[in-house]
Parts: sequence; C-alpha cells; structure tokens
Amino acid sequence: MRVVHYVNQFFGGIGGEEAAGTALESRDGAVGPGRLLEQVLGGEAQVVTTLICGDNYAVEHQDQVAADVVNQVRDAKADLFVAGPCFEAGRYGMAAGALCVAMQAELGIPAVAAMDEENPGVDLYREKLFIIDSGSNAGAMREVLAKMAGLAQKLMAGDTIGTPDEEGYLRRGLIRDEFTDNTAAERLVDMLMAKTKGEPYESEMPVTSFESTPMPAAVADMSKARVMVITDGGLVPNGNPDNIERVAATTWGSYSMADKSELSGDDYEIYHGGYDPRFVEEDPHRLIPLDALRELEAEGAIGELYNEFISTSGLVNPLANTRRMGKEMAEKVKQEGVDAVILTST
Repeated sequence: MRVVHYVNQFFGGIGGEEAAGTALESRDGAVGPGRLLEQVLGGEAQVVTTLICGDNYAVEHQDQVAADVVNQVRDAKADLFVAGPCFEAGRYGMAAGALCVAMQAELGIPAVAAMDEENPGVDLYREKLFIIDSGSNAGAMREVLAKMAGLAQKLMAGDTIGTPDEEGYLRRGLIRDEFTDNTAAERLVDMLMAKTKGEPYESEMPVTSFESTPMPAAVADMSKARVMVITDGGLVPNGNPDNIERVAATTWGSYSMADKSELSGDDYEIYHGGYDPRFVEEDPHRLIPLDALRELEAEGAIGELYNEFISTSGLVNPLANTRRMGKEMAEKVKQEGVDAVILTST
C-alpha cells in the first residue's frame, strides 16, 4: 500500500506559528507522525511521500495547494491519502479537509482525516468525508492514527463502514436507512420512557443546542454611557501586532484611538479572509465608525467613547474559540467600566 501523508509545518518539524507561511514542500518517506502511521497500518504499507505546508499558506492559497497536492499524489501512484491528525488546529483542519475531498473527487482514492469536533474543518467537510474524532489532546496520537488506519483499510477494501460509534468518526449529519424490528412510534415511546426513568438512550436524530444568553438590561441614559466598539472584521494596525489569524482566529487585539477624530487607511490593514478588504482599507470607518461616534460624543448623544477598539477575525471560527475570546473581551469591557458595546462585522 502506497500512502501519501499531509501534515502542517508544526508536525512536519519546520516550526510553529512563525513558519505558518511556509509554501508546500515534498519529502520522500515518512516524517514525524507518518512513521507511526506506517506502524499502525502494518503489512506492506509505506508512506512514500510526506507533503508539508504552513497553515497560513494552505488556507490563503487553497486552490493552488489542492491542485499541486493532487498532482504529487498522482505522481506518487498512491493508494491512500491521509491528512493529520489536526486536533484543534483550525487552519490545519480546513486545509486537510479540502485536500481529502480533492483526492476523492480528482483521483478517486480513499482519503482520511482526523480532527477535534470543534475544528472548523469538521463543519465544512463532515458530509463529504469520514473524519476520525481526534479529540484535542495530541498525546493520543497513536490511538487516533490507529482509528484512521482501521477506517482507511475498510475504505480500501470496499467494506461496509459502521456507525460513528463503531468506527470512531464524527457524525456526518447524514440519514442512513437501517432495518429494525420496531416501528418509529415504538422506538419513540421507548426513548421517552427511558428519558422519564433517567435511563440512558440515544436519539436517532441528535440536534445541536446552544446555551441561552440572557438579555442585558437596557442602558438607562446613553448620554452618560461609556461606549466601546468591537469588530470581527479583522481591522488591525499595520504589521498585525497581535498575530491575529485570517481564518479561525485564536487571538484578538485592542487598539488605541486616543486623541483621534478619524482613522486613516494608511495606518491599518485587514487580517480576515472571505471578503474583499479594499473598501475597509480605503476607509476604516466602514468597520470602526470613529468619525460618526466622535460627532455623537460632541453632541452629547453618548457620554464617552472608549479610546480603544477590539478586533479579531470571525471567519470560520469554531465555538470553542469564540466562546473563550468572547469571555476575555467581556472581562475587559467590565474592567474598563464600559456601559454599551457596538458590534460591527463584514
């Protein structure tokens, strides 16, 4: 079995975030977790090529990277394509998912990835791809690779793939027909009875649920309120001092507007994929309306504009990231005595 393995710059041994812009490169044989992949695949399996790419480069040049990877996998005469495991790394997961889908569509060979359920790559590609649940702990590498190997071998043999619980892959949101002795009504009553008795049961169609967020009290008098602006549009000072990622951002920054009545496009840039940034870079007020807010401040319509704005990128961000960053931002809002926040987006 000839295998091509895709990893990011970290697992490829090139470096961390400082190497996220590294272009796609190819190495003969197994690298890093690929050596363990060979072991768990067993038999005559061999990682003939390892493809390594920086996370930023992969998502910013996705179409070109996918085309190049397809060509290299074809040249390697691979029987199987494996990407990851990616764990919680969002950009890594997005690239891995896109490449696996390309392998299936362009070359017709089995492709397997692994990610944590909160990885944005899961929501993008779960319907098109079997994605092993890696969890968030890279210490489980051997266990995750063993599950990937087991699923890959079944795909290559054309065997029937079992349920997510049986095979270890994440739910794909697809409905699959199955023979059962009980009617739908009987199964529903059985689940209801189990629920009322506090016994374990499993819904046939689990639904996504979110925590409810209570509505805050209205601001009694805006003319006395301290107001802050927060954006997920990715506006940052030139140089991106907080290294905010364009996709699946894990960080945010707070930037001074003290003694300013307007923002100049010469001083700012956009770190956010998915939309044309030229209009905001031409006039940052399209995201941070400092000019209008200063007028409202002068008129007394608001009490005071907080002299910093908070910014991050909201593109394809998993809930784990957004919940954490939202709580961090809320702490700052409280500490600074802010009464109201204006949220702007793309």
